Amino acid sequence: MKIKNIFKYVVVALLIVQLTACTSTEVEQKFDKTPTERLNAQKSELQEVLLTSPDGWKAVYFTDDKQLGGFTHLFKFTPDGKVEMASDFDATTTSKFTSEYDIQLGSTVSLVFTTKNRIHLLSDSSPQSNPTPALLGKGYLGDFQFLYYGQENGQLIFKANRTAGDGTSKEIRFVKATAQDWTDLPKNIDMIANVVGANTRPLFRLFETNDGTTTHQYDFTFATRSRFATANSIEAGSTATNNMGIAYTPTGIVVSPAVEVGGQKLTDFVYNSTDGSFTATGTNGVSASIKYSAKPLVLTDDYKNLVVGKPQMVFGYIAANLYTAPTNSSYFKTLVDKVNATLPANQSIARVQIVFNNVPNGTYIQYQFNGGKAQIVHWLTTTEDAVNKTIILNDDGWNTTAANYAFLKDIDNELTNSKGLYVKKETFRITFSNTIYTFTSAASNFRMTTYQL
Repeated sequence: MKIKNIFKYVVVALLIVQLTACTSTEVEQKFDKTPTERLNAQKSELQEVLLTSPDGWKAVYFTDDKQLGGFTHLFKFTPDGKVEMASDFDATTTSKFTSEYDIQLGSTVSLVFTTKNRIHLLSDSSPQSNPTPALLGKGYLGDFQFLYYGQENGQLIFKANRTAGDGTSKEIRFVKATAQDWTDLPKNIDMIANVVGANTRPLFRLFETNDGTTTHQYDFTFATRSRFATANSIEAGSTATNNMGIAYTPTGIVVSPAVEVGGQKLTDFVYNSTDGSFTATGTNGVSASIKYSAKPLVLTDDYKNLVVGKPQMVFGYIAANLYTAPTNSSYFKTLVDKVNATLPANQSIARVQIVFNNVPNGTYIQYQFNGGKAQIVHWLTTTEDAVNKTIILNDDGWNTTAANYAFLKDIDNELTNSKGLYVKKETFRITFSNTIYTFTSAASNFRMTTYQL
């Protein structure tokens, strides 16, 4: 064999030996610990890091942002396995409560809240804890065992052990809390009223996005108990939605999933006390806002079925089934309560029934009562406002004297206001299969929910 060829083979052999040696070293370095040793190291890491934040940790926990909002929790851990905790789960208290926690080993490292505290309210599945009918017996889908996945930019990354309704394990991030976070937690509760909307604000709301050049509008409905908002496009032919879970902050709200506008993801909405709006601002003119509207975003023609000459239709607000209907306005419920407060203790409104185009009696409102009190009838005529798409109920006398119906005047004045009522056939049902209609004042934030009878 020629010397030159021998030299080539020697060089190749040396390279192979060198590469093999490097690969062996890398493998040894990568697997220098057993799985148990690595878990124990991770456990020690979590035990230590939980104690490093002087004011504890804050987490906004969205248990299932396809149907529920988020809940802010504050944690302060101690070396002896105790944790102080506060949350904005409900308006009853944001006080601190002390319980126990543990760092447990399984297939991974888990932070487990082992004795009852505020976090356990999200996993309570008792009947009174369901935020929506669909979640009866499931509660808020929360967990109290968080699987530890390490740290990122000073945040602790966990995933819930329990899967959400969509089959995924929700991520929970712990960020370092401040003393101000603990002080400001009650302000989250104060923000609820601003999201729900005061009686002094209009009933109708919209969600509006702006990508810097084009604006899109969606209707907006918020459910207080589930902290979840639905927003459907009002544009003809569009099926776009922007449904979102909402969590409260001292200055506004945080939403999940993020709202995507113009390629940007918006999550933090700031409250404007002047007009009641919430706005998230991106760059280059991108924004998203929750705003009030003086009238419905989409006016229906449902009122046309009630004008003179149409067949009889009857609608009834039945207190036993509809007082808690989410489509009743707070103002309507206030007026019902006011009427009931004027009656003897055993009497109350049972029904407010509107009869349209009865033969031979025409149109009228029947006020029916529990406790044996005789019904009171307000006779009416109707006028159509085709421009504003309302039906106007006009006074045509009562079946009793003014002294006997005076206690009904506040609620009756709203039903017979001069601007009329918006009428909407709803798509949902309440308790029974009857179609739901809402009657909303065009002059105030009065809205009554009824069954078609």
